[in-house]
Amino acid sequence: MSIGGGNGLSTLLRGLKRYAKTGENVLDITAIVTVTDDGGSSGRLRRDFDVLPPGDIRSCMVALSADESLLSRLFQYRFSTGRGLKGHSFGNLFLTAMTHITGDFSHAVRFSAEVLAVMGRIYPSTAANVILEATLADGRKVQGETRISRSKSRIERIELRPRKPKPLAEALEAIAQADLITLGPGSLYTSVVPNLLVDGIPRAIASSPALKAYFVNLMSQPGETEQFRASDHVAALLRHAGRVYSRSLIDVCVLNTRVIADSILQRYQAVAATPVENDVANLERMGIRVVATDLIRMGGNKFQEKVRHDQGVIGAVALDLAQQGRRARLKLTS
Repeated sequence: MSIGGGNGLSTLLRGLKRYAKTGENVLDITAIVTVTDDGGSSGRLRRDFDVLPPGDIRSCMVALSADESLLSRLFQYRFSTGRGLKGHSFGNLFLTAMTHITGDFSHAVRFSAEVLAVMGRIYPSTAANVILEATLADGRKVQGETRISRSKSRIERIELRPRKPKPLAEALEAIAQADLITLGPGSLYTSVVPNLLVDGIPRAIASSPALKAYFVNLMSQPGETEQFRASDHVAALLRHAGRVYSRSLIDVCVLNTRVIADSILQRYQAVAATPVENDVANLERMGIRVVATDLIRMGGNKFQEKVRHDQGVIGAVALDLAQQGRRARLKLTS
């Protein structure tokens, strides 16, 4: 069970998919995806057709597609010209059309997943049309994921409007049955935290006997998480989940140990982004076990290399944690 959004979640799902492809029922994959995007193609479709933003869901479907060849490329195809079409991806348009045909976004996701032969289940975190609102350190309130991501002021708190939207019953059931629940990687305040603001999801995670792991981001994000250590990320998650559930929300933190080359760091530092500090002692004082390894895959050419999670490595880490969770779960019921 993986919870999040954006590129981080789809990277983890790609890493996990190889273990579901063995035909031995090694891994049953479920993803719960945030639905707060209001920018780009998703934002336009949201405003024009009153649908939930399809972009993150589409990326997760493609990531879990049994064959990422022609059909998956079609879902990811983005129109570069055409009045009204420019900037839209085919998959976003497909999900929007399917929503209107079925009358329900979650049904549209399920039927679209069948078209792509998705190796797992994907649920939006809520069927409600929610908007993110951030309270910044200077007291200002900013609405909308896009505006929040562009803010240069530190975020104090994130909320959903309307507050406490209802989750899907299927998502809560999947959480209850999971051996492992992962949070992240992904933008802390716009991809991970929003899922914890859906009514019932923090309670379901805390109540689940699953092992719970947070994949900490590799780099800080300007404005959102500047100078955040790993423990600061965790503290923000626990704070937004609520004090009642915080003690049972995270068991394990997965950290990167690879040192990033100075030439690459200089480009990130130019936009106020730095590697997330692994303050292991603070995490352990919080009662959290640390798993640390080289998680990085460099992407792009040598002049524009980007620091990204290696999908194979994080998939393998998640599989190992899932097996630990399964053994602990079986021990409880034996």
